[in-house]
Amino acid sequence: MSVATKTIELDAACAAAVDLARAAAEGRADVAGVGEHLAVVGEDSRVATHYFAVEHPGYHGWRWAVTVARAARARVVTVSEVVMLPGEGALLAPAWVPWSDRIQAGDVTPGVLMPTADNDPRVEAGFTGGDSARDTEPAEWAATRAVVAELGLGRERVMSQYGRDEAADRWVEGEGGPHNEMTKQAPGVCQGCAYFVRLTGSLGRQFGVCANEFSPQDAHVVTVDHGCGAHSDVVEPQRGVDLPRPVWDTISTDDLLFD
Repeated sequence: MSVATKTIELDAACAAAVDLARAAAEGRADVAGVGEHLAVVGEDSRVATHYFAVEHPGYHGWRWAVTVARAARARVVTVSEVVMLPGEGALLAPAWVPWSDRIQAGDVTPGVLMPTADNDPRVEAGFTGGDSARDTEPAEWAATRAVVAELGLGRERVMSQYGRDEAADRWVEGEGGPHNEMTKQAPGVCQGCAYFVRLTGSLGRQFGVCANEFSPQDAHVVTVDHGCGAHSDVVEPQRGVDLPRPVWDTISTDDLLFD
């Protein structure tokens, strides 16, 4: 089934109102000037839009669009709208991306707040209320909260299994993981290093923190099979200075005196 398209007939009075449209555009052109008349397009019955070139190097490809209209049985044409629109090859701003999609790792700087979404799969409700932890605190939970807070268990949210797995995958593939040139050339792995401080909980089976100030991973999470040249088992030689080899004089001789 085909849909019939409406043919718009260009109104002669609106099409002839070039000077009126230009004057309206010049009234708005505080920065970008109005250039030559490019075209006129019928928008509706007794409605048309005049297009003018924009005279400004910073608005390449843009056009002034002035819409004019004429009331039924009227002879006077009036201006309806004046805007600047991008044309072919116009320089446009990048498409808007929501802040939640723009934020990247390391973007949280001093003074920046990054709220945790309610549906964030990396966290789940903690001990202090279960599924009710995110709601208004009910009176029956007051005593429970006081006890768990004293025990140090009073976190509203804790890391979920998904969050732990996601962090583990990220750390393994990072600079503190085993798949890099530093580990390949290391004399040993972190698990056997004195500077390796193991994490607690389930993540501690695979990860810890480097506490060697000379290591590039100092204060960073490393895997047990990561390694670097600052391993604690690398010891320096006992002798502080290498002595030169002895020199034997086989050319000159000493005169011996005999009685």
